[in-house]
Amino acid sequence: MKLAEKTPQEVTPSTSSPPDPFRELVEIMAVLRSERGCPWDREQTPTSLKRYLLEECYEVLEALDGGDAARLCEELGDLLLQIVFQAQLAKEAGQFDINQVCAGLVAKLYRRHPHVFGEVKVADAEEVLRRWEQLKRQERPPSKRASVLEGVPKALPALARAYQIQKRAARVGFDWEQVQGPLDKVEEELKELRVACRNRKEGACVEEVGDVLFALVNACRFLRVDPEEALRQAIRKFERRFRRLEERARARGQALENLNLAEMDVLWEQIKAEEEGG
Repeated sequence: MKLAEKTPQEVTPSTSSPPDPFRELVEIMAVLRSERGCPWDREQTPTSLKRYLLEECYEVLEALDGGDAARLCEELGDLLLQIVFQAQLAKEAGQFDINQVCAGLVAKLYRRHPHVFGEVKVADAEEVLRRWEQLKRQERPPSKRASVLEGVPKALPALARAYQIQKRAARVGFDWEQVQGPLDKVEEELKELRVACRNRKEGACVEEVGDVLFALVNACRFLRVDPEEALRQAIRKFERRFRRLEERARARGQALENLNLAEMDVLWEQIKAEEEGG
Protein backbone atom coordinates (compact mmCIF):
# COMPACT_ATOMS: atom_id res chain seq x y z
CA MET A 1 0.00 0.00 0.00
CA LYS A 2 1.39 3.41 -0.95
CA LEU A 3 1.81 6.05 1.72
CA ALA A 4 -0.73 8.32 -0.01
CA GLU A 5 -3.34 5.57 0.50
CA LYS A 6 -2.76 5.28 4.24
CA THR A 7 -4.83 6.98 6.90
CA PRO A 8 -3.10 9.70 8.94
CA GLN A 9 -2.95 7.31 11.91
CA GLU A 10 -0.88 4.87 9.84
CA VAL A 11 1.67 7.51 8.86
CA THR A 12 4.15 7.49 11.71
CA PRO A 13 7.86 8.35 11.78
CA SER A 14 10.00 5.32 10.98
CA THR A 15 12.18 3.98 13.77
CA SER A 16 14.94 3.32 11.26
CA SER A 17 16.27 5.57 8.52
CA PRO A 18 13.86 5.33 5.56
CA PRO A 19 15.37 4.49 2.18
CA ASP A 20 14.20 7.82 0.72
CA PRO A 21 13.32 10.32 3.48
CA PHE A 22 12.71 13.18 1.06
CA ARG A 23 10.13 11.18 -0.89
CA GLU A 24 8.52 10.11 2.38
CA LEU A 25 8.33 13.77 3.46
CA VAL A 26 6.60 14.72 0.19
CA GLU A 27 4.13 11.86 0.56
CA ILE A 28 3.36 12.73 4.18
CA MET A 29 2.62 16.30 3.09
CA ALA A 30 0.16 14.98 0.49
CA VAL A 31 -1.60 12.92 3.19
CA LEU A 32 -1.80 15.90 5.53
CA ARG A 33 -3.52 17.89 2.78
CA SER A 34 -5.90 15.08 1.84
CA GLU A 35 -9.52 14.73 2.98
CA ARG A 36 -8.33 12.31 5.68
CA GLY A 37 -5.54 14.65 6.71
CA CYS A 38 -5.02 17.46 9.21
CA PRO A 39 -7.73 20.17 9.42
CA TRP A 40 -5.14 22.89 10.01
CA ASP A 41 -2.93 21.81 7.10
CA ARG A 42 -5.96 21.61 4.81
CA GLU A 43 -6.95 25.20 5.65
CA GLN A 44 -3.60 26.70 4.67
CA THR A 45 -2.96 28.76 1.54
CA PRO A 46 0.26 30.05 -0.03
CA THR A 47 -0.46 33.42 1.57
CA SER A 48 -1.30 32.09 5.04
CA LEU A 49 2.03 30.22 5.12
CA LYS A 50 4.17 33.26 4.31
CA ARG A 51 4.69 34.19 7.97
CA TYR A 52 5.86 30.68 8.84
CA LEU A 53 8.33 30.63 5.96
CA LEU A 54 9.84 33.88 7.20
CA GLU A 55 9.91 32.71 10.82
CA GLU A 56 11.68 29.48 9.89
CA CYS A 57 14.32 31.41 7.92
CA TYR A 58 15.11 33.49 11.00
CA GLU A 59 15.22 30.43 13.23
CA VAL A 60 17.76 28.85 10.87
CA LEU A 61 19.86 32.02 11.16
CA GLU A 62 19.62 31.89 14.95
CA ALA A 63 20.75 28.26 14.96
CA LEU A 64 23.70 29.19 12.74
CA ASP A 65 24.64 32.03 15.07
CA GLY A 66 24.46 29.70 18.06
CA GLY A 67 26.72 27.09 16.48
CA ASP A 68 24.38 24.31 17.61
CA ALA A 69 24.52 21.59 14.94
CA ALA A 70 21.59 19.59 16.37
CA ARG A 71 19.35 22.64 16.44
CA LEU A 72 20.48 23.68 12.96
CA CYS A 73 19.54 20.23 11.65
CA GLU A 74 16.08 20.57 13.17
CA GLU A 75 15.53 24.13 11.92
CA LEU A 76 16.62 23.23 8.39
CA GLY A 77 13.99 20.50 8.50
CA ASP A 78 11.34 23.03 9.54
CA LEU A 79 12.37 25.31 6.68
CA LEU A 80 12.28 22.40 4.23
CA LEU A 81 8.76 21.61 5.41
CA GLN A 82 7.63 25.07 4.33
CA ILE A 83 9.14 24.55 0.87
CA VAL A 84 7.48 21.15 0.48
CA PHE A 85 4.19 22.60 1.76
CA GLN A 86 4.23 25.40 -0.82
CA ALA A 87 5.07 22.91 -3.58
CA GLN A 88 2.15 20.69 -2.53
CA LEU A 89 -0.25 23.62 -2.71
CA ALA A 90 1.08 24.50 -6.16
CA LYS A 91 0.62 20.89 -7.28
CA GLU A 92 -2.98 20.94 -6.12
CA ALA A 93 -3.50 24.15 -8.10
CA GLY A 94 -2.06 22.53 -11.22
CA GLN A 95 0.95 24.88 -11.32
CA PHE A 96 4.02 22.73 -10.55
CA ASP A 97 5.23 20.11 -8.08
CA ILE A 98 8.31 19.53 -5.95
CA ASN A 99 9.98 17.48 -8.70
CA GLN A 100 9.80 20.47 -11.02
CA VAL A 101 11.26 22.67 -8.29
CA CYS A 102 14.20 20.28 -7.86
CA ALA A 103 14.65 19.76 -11.62
CA GLY A 104 14.73 23.50 -12.22
CA LEU A 105 17.31 23.97 -9.49
CA VAL A 106 19.50 21.14 -10.80
CA ALA A 107 19.43 22.62 -14.29
CA LYS A 108 20.30 26.06 -12.93
CA LEU A 109 23.24 24.73 -10.92
CA TYR A 110 24.67 22.98 -13.98
CA ARG A 111 24.09 26.07 -16.12
CA ARG A 112 25.65 28.53 -13.68
CA HIS A 113 28.71 26.42 -12.86
CA PRO A 114 30.41 26.01 -16.24
CA HIS A 115 33.73 26.23 -14.38
CA VAL A 116 32.80 22.97 -12.60
CA PHE A 117 30.71 21.08 -15.14
CA GLY A 118 32.18 22.61 -18.30
CA GLU A 119 35.43 23.90 -19.74
CA VAL A 120 35.35 27.46 -18.36
CA LYS A 121 38.33 28.50 -16.21
CA VAL A 122 38.02 30.96 -13.34
CA ALA A 123 40.70 32.61 -11.23
CA ASP A 124 38.88 32.96 -7.90
CA ALA A 125 35.55 33.21 -6.09
CA GLU A 126 35.15 36.87 -7.12
CA GLU A 127 35.24 35.92 -10.78
CA VAL A 128 32.70 33.18 -10.08
CA LEU A 129 30.31 35.80 -8.66
CA ARG A 130 30.81 38.09 -11.66
CA ARG A 131 30.08 35.25 -14.08
CA TRP A 132 27.07 34.20 -12.00
CA GLU A 133 25.54 37.66 -12.39
CA GLN A 134 26.27 37.64 -16.14
CA LEU A 135 24.62 34.26 -16.54
CA LYS A 136 21.58 35.43 -14.57
CA ARG A 137 21.15 38.37 -16.92
CA GLN A 138 21.55 36.15 -20.00
CA GLU A 139 18.89 33.73 -18.74
CA ARG A 140 16.27 36.42 -18.36
CA PRO A 141 14.14 37.57 -21.31
CA PRO A 142 14.72 41.18 -22.44
CA SER A 143 13.65 43.37 -19.55
CA LYS A 144 10.37 45.27 -19.79
CA ARG A 145 10.97 46.93 -16.44
CA ALA A 146 10.66 50.69 -16.25
CA SER A 147 13.53 50.86 -13.75
CA VAL A 148 16.64 48.86 -12.90
CA LEU A 149 15.43 49.01 -9.30
CA GLU A 150 12.37 46.88 -9.99
CA GLY A 151 12.42 43.29 -8.82
CA VAL A 152 14.05 43.78 -5.41
CA PRO A 153 11.61 42.07 -2.99
CA LYS A 154 9.75 44.57 -0.82
CA ALA A 155 9.51 41.99 1.96
CA LEU A 156 13.28 41.97 2.51
CA PRO A 157 14.51 43.42 5.81
CA ALA A 158 15.20 47.12 5.29
CA LEU A 159 19.01 46.84 5.52
CA ALA A 160 19.11 43.96 3.04
CA ARG A 161 16.75 45.75 0.65
CA ALA A 162 18.82 48.96 0.81
CA TYR A 163 21.92 46.90 -0.01
CA GLN A 164 20.26 45.33 -3.07
CA ILE A 165 18.81 48.65 -4.27
CA GLN A 166 22.26 50.23 -4.11
CA LYS A 167 23.80 47.32 -6.02
CA ARG A 168 21.22 47.79 -8.77
CA ALA A 169 22.01 51.51 -9.03
CA ALA A 170 25.74 50.77 -9.13
CA ARG A 171 25.28 48.47 -12.13
CA VAL A 172 24.46 51.46 -14.33
CA GLY A 173 27.32 53.56 -12.96
CA PHE A 174 25.46 55.49 -10.26
CA ASP A 175 28.17 54.93 -7.68
CA TRP A 176 31.25 56.35 -6.02
CA GLU A 177 34.67 55.37 -7.29
CA GLN A 178 36.20 54.83 -3.83
CA VAL A 179 35.00 53.97 -0.35
CA GLN A 180 35.79 57.51 0.86
CA GLY A 181 32.70 58.70 -1.02
CA PRO A 182 30.13 56.77 1.03
CA LEU A 183 32.12 57.37 4.22
CA ASP A 184 31.97 61.14 3.60
CA LYS A 185 28.26 60.77 2.91
CA VAL A 186 27.79 59.12 6.33
CA GLU A 187 29.45 62.13 7.97
CA GLU A 188 27.31 64.52 5.95
CA GLU A 189 24.09 62.74 6.94
CA LEU A 190 25.14 62.65 10.60
CA LYS A 191 25.59 66.44 10.55
CA GLU A 192 22.11 66.83 9.07
CA LEU A 193 20.72 64.52 11.76
CA ARG A 194 22.30 66.68 14.48
CA VAL A 195 20.70 69.78 12.98
CA ALA A 196 17.31 68.03 12.82
CA CYS A 197 17.64 66.99 16.47
CA ARG A 198 18.46 70.56 17.52
CA ASN A 199 15.56 72.03 15.56
CA ARG A 200 13.15 69.29 16.63
CA LYS A 201 11.32 69.64 13.34
CA GLU A 202 8.51 67.10 13.12
CA GLY A 203 9.38 64.19 10.83
CA ALA A 204 12.88 65.51 10.11
CA CYS A 205 14.62 63.21 12.59
CA VAL A 206 12.97 60.14 11.09
CA GLU A 207 14.05 61.17 7.60
CA GLU A 208 17.61 61.97 8.64
CA VAL A 209 18.01 58.74 10.62
CA GLY A 210 16.91 56.90 7.49
CA ASP A 211 19.47 58.79 5.41
CA VAL A 212 22.24 57.92 7.89
CA LEU A 213 21.32 54.23 7.77
CA PHE A 214 21.12 54.26 3.98
CA ALA A 215 24.56 55.89 3.74
CA LEU A 216 26.00 53.34 6.19
CA VAL A 217 24.65 50.50 4.06
CA ASN A 218 26.41 52.02 1.04
CA ALA A 219 29.67 52.10 2.99
CA CYS A 220 29.11 48.45 3.93
CA ARG A 221 28.69 47.57 0.26
CA PHE A 222 32.05 49.15 -0.59
CA LEU A 223 33.70 47.38 2.35
CA ARG A 224 32.05 44.08 1.34
CA VAL A 225 30.35 43.85 4.71
CA ASP A 226 26.85 42.42 4.96
CA PRO A 227 25.02 45.14 6.94
CA GLU A 228 22.42 42.70 8.26
CA GLU A 229 25.10 40.36 9.60
CA ALA A 230 27.18 43.25 10.95
CA LEU A 231 24.19 44.53 12.93
CA ARG A 232 23.36 41.02 14.15
CA GLN A 233 26.92 40.68 15.44
CA ALA A 234 26.70 44.06 17.17
CA ILE A 235 23.43 43.00 18.83
CA ARG A 236 24.97 39.73 20.02
CA LYS A 237 27.95 41.62 21.43
CA PHE A 238 25.69 44.06 23.28
CA GLU A 239 23.56 41.23 24.69
CA ARG A 240 26.66 39.37 25.87
CA ARG A 241 28.13 42.42 27.58
CA PHE A 242 24.83 43.52 29.09
CA ARG A 243 24.28 40.07 30.61
CA ARG A 244 27.77 40.25 32.11
CA LEU A 245 26.91 43.69 33.43
CA GLU A 246 23.88 42.23 35.19
CA GLU A 247 25.99 39.40 36.60
CA ARG A 248 28.65 41.83 37.80
CA ALA A 249 26.04 43.90 39.60
CA ARG A 250 24.52 40.81 41.25
CA ALA A 251 27.98 39.70 42.37
CA ARG A 252 28.23 43.02 44.21
CA GLY A 253 24.87 42.35 45.88
CA GLN A 254 23.15 45.09 43.86
CA ALA A 255 20.32 45.21 41.36
CA LEU A 256 21.34 46.79 38.09
CA GLU A 257 18.48 49.29 38.22
CA ASN A 258 19.80 50.60 41.54
CA LEU A 259 23.13 51.64 40.01
CA ASN A 260 23.46 55.07 38.45
CA LEU A 261 24.67 55.51 34.90
CA ALA A 262 28.21 56.40 35.93
CA GLU A 263 28.52 53.21 38.01
CA MET A 264 27.15 51.10 35.19
CA ASP A 265 29.53 52.75 32.74
CA VAL A 266 32.52 51.84 34.92
CA LEU A 267 31.47 48.18 34.95
CA TRP A 268 30.74 48.29 31.23
CA GLU A 269 34.21 49.59 30.42
CA GLN A 270 35.75 46.87 32.62
CA ILE A 271 33.81 44.18 30.76
CA LYS A 272 34.75 45.71 27.40
CA ALA A 273 38.44 45.83 28.34
CA GLU A 274 38.36 42.18 29.50
CA GLU A 275 36.82 41.04 26.22
CA GLU A 276 39.30 43.03 24.17
CA GLY A 277 42.23 41.70 26.21
CA GLY A 278 42.96 45.04 27.79
